[in-house]
Parts: sequence; structure tokens; C-alpha cells
Amino acid sequence: MSEETSDPTAVAEPVVTGEPAPVVQSVAAARGPLALEAIGLNKDFRLSRTQTLHAVQDVSLSLYKGGVVALVGESGSGKSTVARMLAGQERPTSGSVIFNGKPVDLKSRSAFRAYKSEVQYVFQDPFSSLNPVHDVGYHLSRPVRLHQGRSVEVQREVMALLEQVRLTPAAQFKPKYPHELSGGQRQRVSFARALAAQPSVLLADEPVSMLDVSIRLEMLNLLDDLRKRLSLALLYITHDIASARYFSDEVLVMYAGQVVERGPAEDVTQQPAHPYTQLLIASAPDPDNLGSVLRSGNVAAGAARIGRATSGPAPVGCPFATRCPFVDDKCRAENPALQRITADRAAACWHLDRAAPALATGAIA
Repeated sequence: MSEETSDPTAVAEPVVTGEPAPVVQSVAAARGPLALEAIGLNKDFRLSRTQTLHAVQDVSLSLYKGGVVALVGESGSGKSTVARMLAGQERPTSGSVIFNGKPVDLKSRSAFRAYKSEVQYVFQDPFSSLNPVHDVGYHLSRPVRLHQGRSVEVQREVMALLEQVRLTPAAQFKPKYPHELSGGQRQRVSFARALAAQPSVLLADEPVSMLDVSIRLEMLNLLDDLRKRLSLALLYITHDIASARYFSDEVLVMYAGQVVERGPAEDVTQQPAHPYTQLLIASAPDPDNLGSVLRSGNVAAGAARIGRATSGPAPVGCPFATRCPFVDDKCRAENPALQRITADRAAACWHLDRAAPALATGAIA
């Protein structure tokens, strides 16, 4: 079990109160048609007869061809669990996944294979996701045969995939084994393997977190180029909100299994509404000094308080209550639902008037 679900204290179990999640427009919709949609996804894991882990609670998102949606949050927030449900590797406890306008039903092997031809998952650790006893050519030729049929010229397609992810000369990399490649080269092979299925949706789970800082931007630029050239609908999962600002159209911020804020990437990172988003940005290392406007007043107090906060999310009320500088008795007792701020922004906080007064004046109840 991954870090998202292995720790019973990693995700709290507060029940959301208030109105259902509002309809919020996604700025990624301007990129192209809707490809994949999640509606009210919930995932529970039974830990014992008396204890249930609510890993994901009421998460909705939409992926559009040519667009990038970033799912941002710390370890244990439920990001990877959402991705596995979208990939068909986990079955939601409730909620639905819609692909090309139709509910996803993966009960049969043929249906699962057809779905995986369209929706591919890129794992965080390229070394553990590649079989060390097989060379690069094998890793790419197998999905080509599986998803593209027997009529395709497999070796020519393998060479084209290597060139597509800029592993050139392709003939040099094709016979290599995973241990003979650098971390960045192994991740490029992982990208190529996903592209071998000719998908329309790519789910990238922390695709650069295992790589050296010096090549992370290079890999994100490659992903961006593939997204544009192939018109991919891309879900980018990361704990680094600074990279999400530059790379994505829309940002969804997760905490304790819930989306606590969502909106256009530039707006969320430059004028965050939820206290958790503010703290993420204030602590983000960024060459443009992304968090400089937040290092004062209430946010500075919150950043200082985070070191003294109780470990883990609150078991009742708002899950961020143990770390929030604006917490009061209502926060400790009731978990707020998302509140629409503008047509394309929403945040889940009882005190938007204090956390983001400039935005709260235009909030829609």
C-alpha cells in the first residue's frame, strides 16, 4: 500500500457539512473537448472492524484535451488515490468516472484493456516501474503489440517512441537496461511506454519528484511539448505548487482527502484563498519569490504556527483546524464544503473574509 493509504493518521475522517460542492468552470476547458471527468469520487479503506480510512472525499475534476490540471498537496493528501481511481486501478467507494461522455465500467478484461489504451498512468519512480531484467526495446515493444495490434511495424514504432521522448540516437538506447540509464532517461522511457498505447489522457503522478533538480524543468518541458503535439488531457500530480503554477491551467489543492481550493493556476498561486494554500505558497522555493507577498500579517503568523501544530488532520470539523491561524469553535466542530468565489474559483473555509478578504467580498454563497 502506498504512502497515500498506509498511515491511519495520514487522512482524517471529518464529515463535510453545508451545501454540495458548487459547479466551478475549469479554465482548461478552453484548450479542447472534455476527455475524462470525475464526479464526487470517494474512497474508503477498511482498516479494522471499527476503523475506516476516508482517503478521498467528494473529489470532482475534469480533464480536457490539450489542457493540464494540477492536483497539489502534501504526502497523504489523497492525490495518488484519485489518480489510481481515474486509471481504473482502484474502484471508487462511491462517485463515478466519465470517459468521452460515458460512465467507465471496467468489469471485463476487454473493457479494462480498451480503457487503458486511452488512459495511461506514469508512475513516480521510473526505476521501480521498469523490469530490470528487460531492455528498453522490450519495455516499449510489448505495449505497442498490446495496444496497437499485430499489423503495426513494432520496431519502427519503438524507434519513433524513443525519438518522441528525445532519447536519441534511438538505436543506442533501445538495447540498454534500466540500470544503465540515468533517472531522467528512465523517466523518458516511462513516458514512451505510456505513449505506446496512443492514449488521449495521461495521469502523471509526481513525474519529476525522483529526479535531480537540474533536470526537472527539462522533463516538464518535455511533458508540455507532448501535451501540445498529441493533444493530451494531462493530470499533473505534485506537492510542488510552484511548478504547478508554471505548468498547469487549473490547480486543485488537496488536504486530508478533500479539495480545499481550486481555480486558475495563476490566480490560486498569486492570490490564494484557503489558509493551507497560503502556507504552501509561503514555503515554496521559487526563483520569482512566489511567496513574498504572503510573508506578512496573518499568513506569517500561520506559517510560524505550523511548527507547533498538532500532528495530522483534525478528526472532526475542518481537517486543517490543527494548523490554521484562523481556527475557532465552528472550525473545530464543522467541516466546510467548497464555497464558490468566482465562476472558476472555490475554496472550503469558514473564514474567507479573514483569510482572503479581497476575494471574499465577491464570494457567492
